[in-house]
Amino acid sequence: LKLELLEDKTIEEIKYIWLEYHKSKDCISAILDTKQYDELMKTAREHPIFIFPIPRNQGYEFIMQQFAGNTIHFTTLLCYQVHKENAPECLNVTHYTEFRDKGIILMRGEYDPKVLSPQEAQCLINQLQLYYCKNDPSKLALLETFTKTPDKFKHMDIIRELENIKIE
Repeated sequence: LKLELLEDKTIEEIKYIWLEYHKSKDCISAILDTKQYDELMKTAREHPIFIFPIPRNQGYEFIMQQFAGNTIHFTTLLCYQVHKENAPECLNVTHYTEFRDKGIILMRGEYDPKVLSPQEAQCLINQLQLYYCKNDPSKLALLETFTKTPDKFKHMDIIRELENIKIE
């Protein structure tokens, strides 16, 4: 999608075109308002790396995410432990800030269907928003522990957070 073709459109038209364009693609998309995006990036500066669980057949698999500018790279924790910075991505999320002056940020996430289903990719994005955009004290405490005192971090705590998510 050529973003320059959207420049003269209204916010509602941009949102509609962006979401419709991505419906038929193997990716996920969303629109954030600038307040959400600014909160995301503020939290990301303090906590650029974190892990999220995704439910699997026999329990959970942990996915590590790392911020790099407007992009967030996700890889399985197992791949990261084996390959370090050369670990293959299972999800790559890019934020497009071209329409910041209109109050919106466009987001696209491209996932590897051999590793993640569309629902699992969406689950990761939902968790990212809950931890990085919502200012939730229990989730911020987990980010703090993971970043500043990793030896005290307990994987079961983030599984418990995932299991306790309320659908609003």
